Amino acid sequence: MSSLNLDDFTDLIERPDGGVRRDAEAHRESRIVPPGALGRLDDLGEWLAAAQSAVPVRPIEHPRALLFAGDHGIAALDVSARPAGGAGALVRAVLEGASPASVLARGLGVPVRVIDMSLDTDPEGLPDEVVRHRIRRGSGRIDVEDAMTPQEAEAAFLAGVAIADEEADSGTDLVVLGDISVGGTTAAAVLVAALCGTDASVVTGRGGQAIDDLAWMRKCAAVRDALRRARPVLGDQLQLLATVGGPDLAAMTGFLLQSAARKMPVILDGVVSAACALVGQRVAFRAPDWWLAGQRSGEPAQAKALDRMALEPLLDHGVTVGEGAGALLALPLVLAAARLAAELPEASAPEPEETPEEPSKPDSEPEPDSGRAAEPASEPDSGPASDSGRAIEPASDPEPDSASESGPEPGPASGSALDSGSTSGA
Repeated sequence: MSSLNLDDFTDLIERPDGGVRRDAEAHRESRIVPPGALGRLDDLGEWLAAAQSAVPVRPIEHPRALLFAGDHGIAALDVSARPAGGAGALVRAVLEGASPASVLARGLGVPVRVIDMSLDTDPEGLPDEVVRHRIRRGSGRIDVEDAMTPQEAEAAFLAGVAIADEEADSGTDLVVLGDISVGGTTAAAVLVAALCGTDASVVTGRGGQAIDDLAWMRKCAAVRDALRRARPVLGDQLQLLATVGGPDLAAMTGFLLQSAARKMPVILDGVVSAACALVGQRVAFRAPDWWLAGQRSGEPAQAKALDRMALEPLLDHGVTVGEGAGALLALPLVLAAARLAAELPEASAPEPEETPEEPSKPDSEPEPDSGRAAEPASEPDSGPASDSGRAIEPASDPEPDSASESGPEPGPASGSALDSGSTSGA
């Protein structure tokens, strides 16, 4: 048994600051673009603010892609479309800039770091910075033997912890995490099935380079047999990695946990990184709050692991090439979210307050006009030429003689008025 106590990470890892996230939400509500108009980018910006403990968010300036490499002995059963021990060629392609991940990283200006943990190749053909953490040459065939010894598992885990410290100390503010392996998806499927209590057929996929039905059946049988060996050691996560994982998976698990402890966000790529994250969640339940799922690869084990950790992938483009390519495709979204959260201007507060006052001015202007129109009516003496004044005066005149003298000339209307007067007198 290992002397390393993984339970310490439970105390070391805290969740991103919830108070800062609420402040980030309030900050976002005051921006010129309405909240929700940017979709999930708003959530990403608030998540980054909580991870950085900063409002507004600091733009991501030093992202880095880390690829852990290893060959898995289970590939000898022809469970992969690539030849067993072929991960070394994939690593060389990345280092030469000829892989999809290299092309994407170069276009984004993101440096790529490859860490050889268990390649089945001579170390002399690779740079020293790539091979200096190597634990062993290849891993055991997990359907019939352990992937590595407990001591090797501890050394690989601690190597991942040290690499996380190196990146955090050098100023890396976001990591894109991927793997370069042959047989790695088989080991990942075993880990996910063991931790989720699932049968082999539910988690077995076609791999990065799709395999045919016969190879899938071989892979499913390998996962089933390895799963039988994994279940008795589920209580010890390091022993689980030693039994059915591999040095590269153990290093990735240590890296993820230490990154969470150092408050360094990580974007997960495919099923291998998701399986390691699931092991990390079993060690420290708050750790997944520091990770993003970059993409949905289509591997059933990845979907199962992400669902268990409540991580929703940013992209769903069916990218299965591995090597961190899917997570690199998601990186521009995260960078955009950080930039928008940091640089969107504040909405102008006075404008909505002034607009209701302007229409009220015309309503007050007619009042003086109606007052001026009423003045002649209230002053009959000032308007001798007023028609209304002349119409009222004969009716109110108390002298009947003057009214009768003018009687023949007014017309029928005034005559009718005089007739009614004589009748009342009679």
